[in-house]
Amino acid sequence: MPKRKRALVLINQTAGTGKAASDTFNIVAALSGAGYEPVVYPIIPGTEFSSEKLLAEYDGKIDMVLCSGGDGTLNHVVSATMDMKKKPVISYVPNGSTNDFAKGLGIPSVRSKAIDVAVNGRPYTYDLGRMNDRYFNYVAAFGAFSKVSYATDQELKNVLGYAAYVISAIAELPQYIGYSTHMRIEAEGIDEEGDYLFGSMSNSASVGGMNLFGDTDIHQDDGKMELMLIRAPKNLAEFNAILAALASKEAGNPYITFKQVSWAKFYSNDDVEWTVDGEFGGSHKDTEIKVMNKAITIMVKN
Repeated sequence: MPKRKRALVLINQTAGTGKAASDTFNIVAALSGAGYEPVVYPIIPGTEFSSEKLLAEYDGKIDMVLCSGGDGTLNHVVSATMDMKKKPVISYVPNGSTNDFAKGLGIPSVRSKAIDVAVNGRPYTYDLGRMNDRYFNYVAAFGAFSKVSYATDQELKNVLGYAAYVISAIAELPQYIGYSTHMRIEAEGIDEEGDYLFGSMSNSASVGGMNLFGDTDIHQDDGKMELMLIRAPKNLAEFNAILAALASKEAGNPYITFKQVSWAKFYSNDDVEWTVDGEFGGSHKDTEIKVMNKAITIMVKN
């Protein structure tokens, strides 16, 4: 009998829908049938069973790491993989509330189909972002609504899914009419300073369950990410004009900058809070984001 490859299986039971554990047998059976020896652990952050500690322990001992959870789960697995000397291929069974990055890669939302892709799909090498000292798969953002993804109640997300984000955003709307962050921003072909309502670097057409970029041709492996900057409105009329522009995806709007770039730098006199892949990403005065071309390999649909 040929030697089996080894797959580390990491299950985050608390992520998103909370149904990851019920997939464990199907995952193990699929991997075994494909010639893998599955090694299964629960993800329990802050313990010896965190993604970071488990992947460090298995560095050089596995061919694949399969994680089942939400976008935040994948972020931790990818970040830990970047620290490994021998990087395994990553497989992802999305069990989050919106699964933005999985949608961008074409990984099915139906879990049985996602398991099949995770085990029998094809390897695809994609770009990561590095924000200061941490990595992200699909978005780093600051400003209005950037807290919604990690501040929204988990039980509400479990019950309502994407609707929970919309409800949370609407609830926060009044406080953002006068919100602004003063920044200087440098990027490819961009050097500007002003007051901003929102800013992001993303590697996905969908952020928070919403398609922000219309018909823009977005690829996860081209060495570029999408920089979006929304200037702070001076009054309610301008605020409504910005919302209308986002809804219509109109190009050339005076309030919105959109450009595909390989790097960006953000400077502020005050600490600015960031969201990274739907989790709190820290507060920084100076933030540098670089696109790391084809840094990670993940299984996607054939």
